[in-house]
Amino acid sequence: MRFLRRRAVLLRQLGLRNVLRVLVYRLGLRTCLHSVCRLKADIPNGPFFSSDIKPLRLNVALCDLPPWRIFGWHDIPLEGDPPDWLYSIQAHVRVPEPGRPWWEIPDFSDEIGDIKAIWELSRFDWVTLLAQRLQHGDLGAAVTLNAWLSDWLQTNPPYLGPNWKCGQEASIRVIHLAFAALLLEQIERPSKGIMDLVRLHLLRIRPTLSYALGQANNHAISEATALFIGGSWLYYVAGDRRAWRWATKGRRVLEERVRALFAPDGSFSQYSTNYHRLALSTLCAAETWRRHLKLPLMSERFYKRADAATRWLVCFVNPINGEPPNIGANDGARLLPLSDADHRDFRPDLEWASNLFCSARVFPADKKHDVLARMFGIAKPDGRLDACGSAQFDDGGYAVMRSDGVSCYLNYPRYRFRPRHSDALHIDLWCDGVNWLRDGGSYSYNSDAAWDDYFPSTAAHNTVEFDGRDQMPRAGRFLRAEWLQVDDLEPVRTLGETVKVAAAYRDWLGARHHRAVSLSPGALHVRDQVDGFAKTAVLRWRLRPGKWRISGYGVEGEGSMLHVKADVPIVRCELVMGWESRYYMCKTPLPVLEIEIREPGVLLTEFSFQ
Repeated sequence: MRFLRRRAVLLRQLGLRNVLRVLVYRLGLRTCLHSVCRLKADIPNGPFFSSDIKPLRLNVALCDLPPWRIFGWHDIPLEGDPPDWLYSIQAHVRVPEPGRPWWEIPDFSDEIGDIKAIWELSRFDWVTLLAQRLQHGDLGAAVTLNAWLSDWLQTNPPYLGPNWKCGQEASIRVIHLAFAALLLEQIERPSKGIMDLVRLHLLRIRPTLSYALGQANNHAISEATALFIGGSWLYYVAGDRRAWRWATKGRRVLEERVRALFAPDGSFSQYSTNYHRLALSTLCAAETWRRHLKLPLMSERFYKRADAATRWLVCFVNPINGEPPNIGANDGARLLPLSDADHRDFRPDLEWASNLFCSARVFPADKKHDVLARMFGIAKPDGRLDACGSAQFDDGGYAVMRSDGVSCYLNYPRYRFRPRHSDALHIDLWCDGVNWLRDGGSYSYNSDAAWDDYFPSTAAHNTVEFDGRDQMPRAGRFLRAEWLQVDDLEPVRTLGETVKVAAAYRDWLGARHHRAVSLSPGALHVRDQVDGFAKTAVLRWRLRPGKWRISGYGVEGEGSMLHVKADVPIVRCELVMGWESRYYMCKTPLPVLEIEIREPGVLLTEFSFQ
């Protein structure tokens, strides 16, 4: 009965319409009755981009331009022979039988591991990077650009192989192709090859848009944007009426998805800082393209939600190094990586969004920060956004506390969309750009089972784990059941130099966790009251890597002290090795303090730092 009840509740939470969209899509592929299974097309012929351009007169050496770096850590040369588009950098194997129709290739395979290790090479970010080099006078980049595109098409003929599986991946390629043409001033008079290549992708994207809508995440935002950009481009150049219908559909879906997935306070449906950046950058791409082609404005609500989404991200990005807390799922996705900033530096994307949607700057004038906005011809606003102080984003379940240069972030469960991580009441602590208490990240969506279980788990977050289980049981690779909901919420409030907030939840087996947080200059105080569990409650503090040592019921090191007291016996205080993934497919160890009790009680944590 519990299983049936759980499934019924989950169906209601996901939305019957969304579930039906996914089921119809999967049934259509399995029976080959879906219209996308009947697509056929010839391979477009190059050249795709012309080298006949007027180089920019900028004092920038080619060696100073950003490299092709996937997931923020794996460099691939942008010259010479193209990479093997079907080779997994994770499993170090090539996709077997790549000539199969894409729907016959499984989404997850033990043989090739995480399919993103293949897809990432084919997102065409290298197209924009080579266009950037050509723009700066490297004429050899045009040869490489056209040769690699031809090689990609020969290796990935239309609708065959793994790189055609995902509509979002095809959409990101369209966006990158369009913005490469924008950089090279080849929008108005593009080659036939590039028009054929864009059309080829739009034919793949449009039939499966309903499936993307059923995901209620950034997939539909990317796909709608690709239809809008690619369709309007084809219509602008050739008057293609079908392309105009694609563009109209893309605009309509994009506006609807922005309304549905971004809350009024700017929170995004995926409860993830990196996916928030990806979605916001996609909106920037759509708006930048709209301005360039002088198309009609988007809806008023679109701009209001984009403004709110930008201001949300401002509150989560550290101005010193541009890094946000590593909250939620993070697959390393990034659009238009044309800045030499680190992958975890959100400032270029945030400045682009702020210029477009808030008519203001976030950061002081800096070529590194505003490279995207200037590159795409966005005028530099005169005004600055106000610095974000303590704030609450209740639509998404976030509290932001600030005191004397220290930032503390608390997640609490306010789920309207499917959560992936069991991270309720997780705390992230930052001081002067240093992440002292940190989230584990994601690592990979298809690795060894132990890692797949670990990174999204309660144990990979700064919260309390009951009886060795997650706060919400898994109901699939990207799905959890028994969604938590917050209770006893005490909103963020400031009392002198101290900022406070509190929240609680009770899980599906009756265990309850109430957390009260107090941040003051130089100290963080956390009160955790727990009850309703069967055997154990384990409090974890995931520390920044460094030299820490046990001291009583706590740790000392790195100029800081973290001590825990309880009104019941502490049966275990141990400094263990945990793991974090700051970059996708890259994991590193970090120290974790574990405090275990075996009866209901109150745990008091004091973290003092310089």
